[in-house]
Amino acid sequence: MESSLNAALPSAAEPLIVMGAGLVGTLLALYLTRRGHPVHLYERLPDPRKAGLREARSINLALSDRGWRGLAGVGITDDIRKVGIPMYRRVMHDQRGQLTHQPYGQEGQAIFSVSRDSLNRTLLDLVEAKPNVEITFGQKLTQLDLPGRRLHLRDVASAREYDVPYQRLFGVDGAWSAVRGAMQRLDRADYSQQYLEYGYKELTIAAGPGGTWQLEKNALHIWPRGNYLMIALPNLDGSFNATLFFPYEGAPSFDSLRTPEEVEQFFGEVFPDVVPLMPELDTEFFDHPTGSLVTIRCWPWSYQDSVLLLGDAAHAIVPFYGQGMNAGFEDCTVLDRLLDELGEANWGEVLDQFERLRKPNTDAMAELALYNFVEMRDHVADPRFLLQKRIESKIAAQFPGQWLPLYSRVTFSPDTSYAEAWAAGQRQEAIMQRLMPLIQTEEDYELPNVKELIEKELSLVK
Repeated sequence: MESSLNAALPSAAEPLIVMGAGLVGTLLALYLTRRGHPVHLYERLPDPRKAGLREARSINLALSDRGWRGLAGVGITDDIRKVGIPMYRRVMHDQRGQLTHQPYGQEGQAIFSVSRDSLNRTLLDLVEAKPNVEITFGQKLTQLDLPGRRLHLRDVASAREYDVPYQRLFGVDGAWSAVRGAMQRLDRADYSQQYLEYGYKELTIAAGPGGTWQLEKNALHIWPRGNYLMIALPNLDGSFNATLFFPYEGAPSFDSLRTPEEVEQFFGEVFPDVVPLMPELDTEFFDHPTGSLVTIRCWPWSYQDSVLLLGDAAHAIVPFYGQGMNAGFEDCTVLDRLLDELGEANWGEVLDQFERLRKPNTDAMAELALYNFVEMRDHVADPRFLLQKRIESKIAAQFPGQWLPLYSRVTFSPDTSYAEAWAAGQRQEAIMQRLMPLIQTEEDYELPNVKELIEKELSLVK
């Protein structure tokens, strides 16, 4: 879906500055340069294409329809498909190694496993191919003069400090954004961060002989264990990037597993089917850092007509709905649409409309991510939960215009906002809570009292 760019470009498009050259920053730069603007990206970290892989610190990402729409807006979907693997369903592994399956959507619908590092490298290559884009790595923002529209930067390698003036600045520098940090010091600025009592650890399921996949390739694998879980997403080289979401303290926890022997015993008891596929488990468990899981909310996202926060800088969420990157990419499409509608002579209105449109939706997505953590951890192995999902699929098939599962609304329906999806999901869950006491097997869907209740409930929400 190519952006129409209906609004006339200014005769001399002003230079724009993007602080942050991660996934959202690079995509944003492609949108802005496509509108005719020279763009300069500043990034605190070194160029990942030269610094070596950072996979031990990076959760594999799930690219879905909102993200694909963002990539399509600048015509780069074919480039990104080269680094993604479609996943059509969840595969749940119980403690005995038995498997159950749950499709993500209708037949043919998939989310895509992408390596953050590979995706970032690809986007950086695409950005650098543009003649009016410049990226400077290793530049730390140490001070932001908001009224004076001036950045104070430090070159990390040389320690040289210098100022950069700007007319328009986009803060896309991640969950610990330096741009947001300056805005937080403004009068009446709101900010909150909420940590889970869980951390995460990146581990590797090795590729088989000849780069083959030792688990089902086109699926997201989950080992739900009540108080914690492990997931695994496929990589192009045949391996899987596994992530253990685990309490910091208690028993069991990161704190309680202190020796290789304790790790081996725990994994052998709790994840017995996959341990033989993790030859580097001991080394990775102790060498890889333990990451924290945080939800960040703030307001405002803009300053006058000159500064705007996007992506994690504005709305960092936990990864359990796979929507953090997708929400950031959607930021780019929404901003681009507003520039079409309102014109670049009205930056103040564009920024104001952007934050007012996006804030309720990203708040809803934060709630959805926390909700899905409990679902993945506690419910996906529950026979009653799986039965409910099958019943929901039957309702959706019978009443396609009135019922769409929550996951499909969020993941495969980019025209539905996150806030609308969350509200509809809560309404449908309330209906299911009234319906499921009447259902013990999938065949009970055909019972007259079940049919009557479904029709009555749906008639009330028309």
